[in-house]
Amino acid sequence: MFPCMDTSSLYKNCRLCPHACGVDRTAAGPGAGRCGEGADLRIAFAGLHCGEEPPLSGECGSGTIFVSGCNLGCPLCQNWQISGKGKPGGGSPLGRAISTEEFAAICLELQGRGAENANIVTGSHAAPAIAQGLAAARAAGLRIPALWNSSGYEGMVSLELLADCIDIWLPDLKTLDSSLAGRFFNAPDYPRAATEAIRWMIAGRKRAIIRHLIIPAHLESTRSVVRWFADNAAGKGAQLSLMSQYTPVKANENASGPQRFLSLQEYDTVIGWLGEFGIEDGFCQEFVTGSDWLPDFQRENPFSSKLSVPVWHYQVKKTIFKEGNF
Repeated sequence: MFPCMDTSSLYKNCRLCPHACGVDRTAAGPGAGRCGEGADLRIAFAGLHCGEEPPLSGECGSGTIFVSGCNLGCPLCQNWQISGKGKPGGGSPLGRAISTEEFAAICLELQGRGAENANIVTGSHAAPAIAQGLAAARAAGLRIPALWNSSGYEGMVSLELLADCIDIWLPDLKTLDSSLAGRFFNAPDYPRAATEAIRWMIAGRKRAIIRHLIIPAHLESTRSVVRWFADNAAGKGAQLSLMSQYTPVKANENASGPQRFLSLQEYDTVIGWLGEFGIEDGFCQEFVTGSDWLPDFQRENPFSSKLSVPVWHYQVKKTIFKEGNF
C-alpha cells in the first residue's frame, strides 16, 4: 500500500500556480482554467530520453514523463501538441487520464529499463496528483531520483507539496522582462514568480539546473538572465544550462516571436558573457538550427529512435510497451 494523500481539495478554487484562476477543476474536464486541465492527471508519453543535460541523460537516458497541459501560453512551444497552447484557437492537448497506480507503474518501468531518473516534464498544474503518484511509486520501490522539469512558473503551494518528492530541480528562467513575458508566455508576472520559485529551490540545497532558451533578436533578455544567475545562484549549488534550440514552430499562424533560428553571431555573443560574469559551472547546448528534432506526439515514439525509447503512449491501449516491442 502507498501513503494516502487527499489532494482533491487543492483543485477546487485552484490557486496552484501564480495565475490563481480560482477555477473549480474538479467540476470540469479538460479546458478548465489557464492550464486547460481538469483535476485528472493526464500524460501523453513516457520513455527513455537521451536529449537532456549529460548527467541527467547518463548512459541509458532520462525517464521522461510528459504531462498534458501547461499553465503558460507560449505560442511557439515545441511541445504544442500536448501543451495545447500552440493550436489556433486553443484546443484540448493530446494525452489521457491515468490513475495513481498507473503513474507509479510507469515510474517503476522506467527504473527497470535503466532510467537515470523519473523526469516529470511540465507538471506544475498537476502537482498534487504527481506528488501522490511519486509517493505511491516510492512505496512500491522507486529508488531513482525524481526530477522536476518545468517552466519555472510555480506557486508556493505546489512547491511545498513537492518538497519531499523531488530530488533535482530543472526549472526554466525564460526572461526577466515582464513585457516580453506577457507577449511570448502570456504571463507578465513570470519574472517575479520564476525568480521567487528558483530562490526557494536553491535554498532547499537540492541539485538545481536552471535552463535558459536564447531567443533570437532578444539578447538583452538573455544577458539579464545570465547576470541574475551570477548574482543569485552561482556558487550556491546551482548550474546554468544555456539552450540554443529556439525553433519557429508553425503551429500557430498568429504566433508572436522571431520567425528565424538563432544566428552563430548571437550564440557566440552569449557564450562570451559567461566569461564576463565568471560563470564556469553548467552546460551550453551546441549551436544547432533546423527542426528535424521536433517531437510529434501523435507517433508512438515522438522523437527519433536515436534519441528516445518509448515506454508508454496515450494512444496505446496496453499499459506499458514491452521492451523491444513498440
